[in-house]
Amino acid sequence: MFRFLSKLFGFEKANEEEEMKKFLIVGLGNIGEEYSRTRHNIGFQILDHLVKDSENIFETKKLGDQTVLKIKGRSLLLLKPSTYMNLSGKAVKYWLDKEKIPLENLLIITDDLNLPFGSLRLKTKGSDGGHNGLSDIQNKLNTTNYNRFRFGISDEFNKGRQVDYVLSPWSEEEQKQLPERLDKSCALIRSFVLSGVKETMNSFNGK
Repeated sequence: MFRFLSKLFGFEKANEEEEMKKFLIVGLGNIGEEYSRTRHNIGFQILDHLVKDSENIFETKKLGDQTVLKIKGRSLLLLKPSTYMNLSGKAVKYWLDKEKIPLENLLIITDDLNLPFGSLRLKTKGSDGGHNGLSDIQNKLNTTNYNRFRFGISDEFNKGRQVDYVLSPWSEEEQKQLPERLDKSCALIRSFVLSGVKETMNSFNGK
């Protein structure tokens, strides 16, 4: 009876429209000061940059630090998982379900060794590419069809030194270029939320 009345008076439609305006933006990384400025933590860095000119402060909640950023009627739940990179899926699944956010409104931000430094690439599906964080998200969501924003960190490391490379700080030259790349990354996120994934891919991929 309640469901019938909800439909009759448009409550259900209003709830659905409200859910479509909610987004879960997840920056992948590892907690701890020793990881804060490393290549593997670019997801955390991008979210920090996104709120730097606002009054938003990240607060520790279940499975991660989070804040809610409002952009032109959209509500963005920004999440930095506290589960460490390899168990990121647990936090993503929990908050996606709890906030009833549609899968198409999920965006995962991660580093990518296969892209040149600072290169941006947004995709709607695909493999984990050997990335343990993405692998866990894929397993927890039981799908490879979710939006992921890859930030290139290049592969300038000697054989067998991949772990050391991703967990090391940016080079001096990369640090000089990083602010502009962070600005561009935040513009991509805003475009994803306001203009949709297809237009954002056309505007930002490879830029």
